[in-house]
Amino acid sequence: MSYLQEMRALVGSRPLLLPGVRAVVPDAEGRILLQRRTDMPRWSLPAGSVEIGETAAEALRREVREETSLAVIDAEPMALYSGPDQAFVYPNGDRVACFSMAFVVRRWSGDPAADGVEGSAVRFFALDALPEDIVDIHRRTLDDYRRYNGTFFLA
Repeated sequence: MSYLQEMRALVGSRPLLLPGVRAVVPDAEGRILLQRRTDMPRWSLPAGSVEIGETAAEALRREVREETSLAVIDAEPMALYSGPDQAFVYPNGDRVACFSMAFVVRRWSGDPAADGVEGSAVRFFALDALPEDIVDIHRRTLDDYRRYNGTFFLA
């Protein structure tokens, strides 16, 4: 059982402060990899929570591998997201306050594939042709990525 599952068993759907990671994975053409979530009908960045005893970099590698089948070779920290605009409610009513590190993953290996559990599809999208139904907190990360100049920032 994951840390998040353990906490949910104790607190129900009340808000949890959730440390997490997000991956902006561009391909050689600059398109961004998104996954179609199974817990809601939306597209999202590969992302997830950091487990107890795990570093943010380890969580990033694990989440990207689990959700997309890609192996992260190198990742660059882009931004740290926190605050009221990072609150999120899952379709089952579970509430979280995200405190997430976004990384740009320019070097990766493998062929993208959905895991069939957390995601039903993975696909690269051009930044000017993103789907409308993207998780709101990830849309902001993609907007920030468009303006990213290589300097880490607090969002």
